[in-house]
Amino acid sequence: MVSFADIWTPVSLTLTLAAINTLILLVFGTPIGWWLARSGSRYRELVGAVVSMPLVLPPTVLGFYLLIALGPNGPGGWVASFWGGRTLAFSFTGLVIGSFFYSLPFMVQPLRNGFAAIGNDPLEVASSLGASDWQRFWRVALPLARPGYITGAVMTFAHTVGEFGVVLMIGGNIPGQTKVIAIALYDYVERLQWGEAHVIALGMVIFAFVVIAVTLGIDRRVNLPMP
Repeated sequence: MVSFADIWTPVSLTLTLAAINTLILLVFGTPIGWWLARSGSRYRELVGAVVSMPLVLPPTVLGFYLLIALGPNGPGGWVASFWGGRTLAFSFTGLVIGSFFYSLPFMVQPLRNGFAAIGNDPLEVASSLGASDWQRFWRVALPLARPGYITGAVMTFAHTVGEFGVVLMIGGNIPGQTKVIAIALYDYVERLQWGEAHVIALGMVIFAFVVIAVTLGIDRRVNLPMP
């Protein structure tokens, strides 16, 4: 018999992780996306390539290096020592850090496209009217880049929900702490608990469909011809 109480724990943990990761990436992804879209630096595409690496890098490779970095002998161990710990790996904090790096391009690329689509004219008009750099960003660029923010938030949240390789490498399978929904599905299949596995798998299929529909809807609305 399917135990919804057991299923809800990894689901709630996953949703919490996805929400926190999305909010963090909205904050840190904004200056990165803005710089990549507006900077004339010769290092811009190099930075863009580094940001985009998780798109092509195997999750286990990224997870392996994050595991070393978060472990006792890495920077994560040094940070954990401040509150008496030995490592940031195999903890919810470690999952947040890993999710940040793994989902970075899913936030930055839509923001970069959104800022690039604005063009120079609206910002130059605002500047000619006496707007400061901050005013141009908050009152002109930010509202015009809203589709990029919506797409980035949706894609980041969805990508975090579906993470498996990275979170397994750096978080393991600790119930209530690091056992997210993708790992729970794998665990149920290994234990031949098909009922629970079907519930989670079907839920993720529905979730994926909703995410794709929302993303396509945003894209269609943005690209509608002006009347």
